[in-house]
Amino acid sequence: MDKRVTDENCRQFRSVGRSEVCVACKIMAEEKNDSPTDKPEQIDITEEKKVKPDDKAKQKLKQDEAMEKNNIQSNNNESGNCYCGKERNLNIVELLCASCSRWFHESCIGYQLGKLVPFMMNYVFVCKNCSPTGLESFKKNQAPFPQMCVTAIANLLQMCQKENEQKTLFHKDRDIIPFIDCHWESMTTMPRRATQSWHATIHRALLKDIGTLFTIDETSSEGQLFGLASSELTSIKPNYEAMIKNGHLRATEMGIQHVVPLSGGLRGRNAKRKLPGEATGTGSGKKGRGSDMTTPKLPAHGYPLEHPFNKDGYRYILAEPDPHAPFRQEFDESSDWAGKPIPGWLYRALSPSTVLLALHDRAPQLKVAEDRLAVTGEKGYCMIRATHSVSRGTWYWEATIEEMPEGSATRLGWGQEYANLQAPLGYDKFGYSWRSRKGTRFHESRGKHYSDGYGEGDTLGFLIILPDTHDASHIPNTYKDRPLVKFKSHLYYEEKDQVQEALKALRPLKGSKIIYYKNGVTQGDAFIDINKGAYYPGISLYKSAMVSVNFGPNFKYQPTDITFRGVSKLKLHEKAEEAIAEQSMADILYLTENEGKLRLDTFVL
Repeated sequence: MDKRVTDENCRQFRSVGRSEVCVACKIMAEEKNDSPTDKPEQIDITEEKKVKPDDKAKQKLKQDEAMEKNNIQSNNNESGNCYCGKERNLNIVELLCASCSRWFHESCIGYQLGKLVPFMMNYVFVCKNCSPTGLESFKKNQAPFPQMCVTAIANLLQMCQKENEQKTLFHKDRDIIPFIDCHWESMTTMPRRATQSWHATIHRALLKDIGTLFTIDETSSEGQLFGLASSELTSIKPNYEAMIKNGHLRATEMGIQHVVPLSGGLRGRNAKRKLPGEATGTGSGKKGRGSDMTTPKLPAHGYPLEHPFNKDGYRYILAEPDPHAPFRQEFDESSDWAGKPIPGWLYRALSPSTVLLALHDRAPQLKVAEDRLAVTGEKGYCMIRATHSVSRGTWYWEATIEEMPEGSATRLGWGQEYANLQAPLGYDKFGYSWRSRKGTRFHESRGKHYSDGYGEGDTLGFLIILPDTHDASHIPNTYKDRPLVKFKSHLYYEEKDQVQEALKALRPLKGSKIIYYKNGVTQGDAFIDINKGAYYPGISLYKSAMVSVNFGPNFKYQPTDITFRGVSKLKLHEKAEEAIAEQSMADILYLTENEGKLRLDTFVL
């Protein structure tokens, strides 16, 4: 190779971002070229652990069933790769899904992967199509030196192919070690070695696997040169089968799951001995960056547990890559975006496929159940909204008062996005509520007698009628013109509240109304000609009251006096499906109106 990476050159690149990279990084970021898409037999690096004889029969049966299911999944998905449906691109980072065995481009993956290089094998990735949570999961593991050598030689080989150089063998000291040294943090979770003793380990790893992984040419005047035993770069991938057999992965009906090692298991030679009773994960010692920090913990319904809250005048909307955005792949292959803001139009707002209580759109002190269908209060009045809003049509949802200790109270109903979360629903002009004490109805902090009160055990119904005005106001805002911020491995759109502008724009919607029900009995019209806008189911709690919600389709007391649509909890059903279509329409309109203007070379935040 004419452009070689030396120790001196690479050492300076470790302290800079993507905008200033070594020759290897530059070549990897160039235009994509045609590459074979066949998937030959994979290179097996992982050593299999021994299984106790007593457990062989049971494990083999489970493994056979799991592998059979995965093979069926794999065969069903051989027709294409990635969410975008495009072929593989060996010039960029691609990840193999452990469940469906499809390859996904880094640019199409919503999860913030961090620094990676192509041809890595030390990771576990599950795409959002296979994930039971609907969100991608990724975990990078510590790579053994033979794997690092395979990855390094594969990248060097791909660079030579791009430059039309007929070179398949590389020098340990001039090529392989400099590449690993430059990309150490990208290739493995193992801390960088303080000394250069690992150079000798690289040499031993290369010699040990001659004939299986590597080839050697000792006749060259340059000394020993090493190459790959198999020149098919598409065969380099994680050995998920070995991970399942060794117990690192578990194939279940819900898909592939990563097995977290239990404390007290096998210890590495550098592991410190723990004293009896000493905690393994949480203690008063120094905070570490263990391997379990790589993947954020996700609840059963797919929204990150660690997330920014809507507060202090700003709102945060979870984003995912938009495979249809212009210049999406060019952005991914560019090396000039280090430390720069990411254009928002390259992503899109993630539309939940299920209507639940919103984790991010709530007062932080409220405690939400794991299934996100119940909430418990804490001290003073504060509020939580649902994930979806309605702006036209007739809609209904139910709430059951599970617990209402003495002195606690609730105000339930409908509220817009700017209704104050740190106040009871109905505190401002954006909400309409029904209070448990004395059955008072509230709007703009003005209470009026409405019905008898309600308490623990009662099931309440909330019906809203919003006549269709046949204009475009029901199309939601696109967030593609908003800035993106990173929080705990995920990207979010950041939107500044426009409360004063929204207050000035409020107008009554003629013919609209809100009706409340108690145990199936209508309490009459609570509000008539309410303000026009999009309304969310809202729950505000005082002290430790607990409320569960039912967004349909099967209600405990279904109203019989009016035709309505339930804010359904079924996947892609009713409002959830409609919201996805509306959000897609908003994004399409934005891309169409700005066609030709959305360019990477002219982007300014």
